[in-house]
Amino acid sequence: MQPETMFDLNGQTAVVIGGARDLGYDMADILAAAGCDIALTSRDATKAEAAAEKLRAAHGCDVLSAALDICNHAQVTAFAEQVQAWRTSTDILVNNAGGGLNLQPTHFFDRDPEHIAQLVNTNLTGILYCCQAFGRKMAEGGSGSIINIGSIAGLCGRDRRMYEETGLPEQPIEYAAAKAGIIGATRDLAGLLSPMGVRVNAISPGGFERGQPQGFINAYSQATPMGRMGQDGVDLKGAALFLASPASAYITGQNLVVDGGFTIWK
Repeated sequence: MQPETMFDLNGQTAVVIGGARDLGYDMADILAAAGCDIALTSRDATKAEAAAEKLRAAHGCDVLSAALDICNHAQVTAFAEQVQAWRTSTDILVNNAGGGLNLQPTHFFDRDPEHIAQLVNTNLTGILYCCQAFGRKMAEGGSGSIINIGSIAGLCGRDRRMYEETGLPEQPIEYAAAKAGIIGATRDLAGLLSPMGVRVNAISPGGFERGQPQGFINAYSQATPMGRMGQDGVDLKGAALFLASPASAYITGQNLVVDGGFTIWK
């Protein structure tokens, strides 16, 4: 296989759940550049369509945008049917929805039980719904690549002083629990789906710089071998393209950590 064909996705359809901004948009952008038509979602229909317009203008691809609450099983199932009607098959699924949801207070002892359940549902249960709905259709077609977005939070405990000393709300404990669940589910789902022709992998990003207090950026960078936080528009695109493309055709059940070495340095 030649380099130009290893990353060629012409004629394929990629679904990016949570693809309207930040890492989700970056992954939709690189998959569109590689030849995919894109179906992307956001909680907000206006934001989803704005991202779709950017992709159409940049790449000339077809883009289907939709508002989606991934915690609503019926909505996820209906969206999978909508994509099926639009493009007959889904070749790539990127599960990027989630995040901390800005639910405060963030300290574990002060967390509202409803906030704990909401964050776990958004970062784990909803992703399982998407894997079920789209994985079933991929299995029926005998091919596909699912990429779940985990986090280094699912791999290591955090030094809370980094948050306390810089005034940044800390990452909730249940976020780490949910992301660890994503990594575990990825491996087991790969065991289920790989014999059916569907590869399942995860990407676990480290911290990305997005206007955090400078003290936090400095502290995080000093704790990272490569000396910086991740950069939107740059640092996750290659990993997503690799796992979506023929270049990774013999890779399944893996978790690709994209963190500048944060998790290896103690």
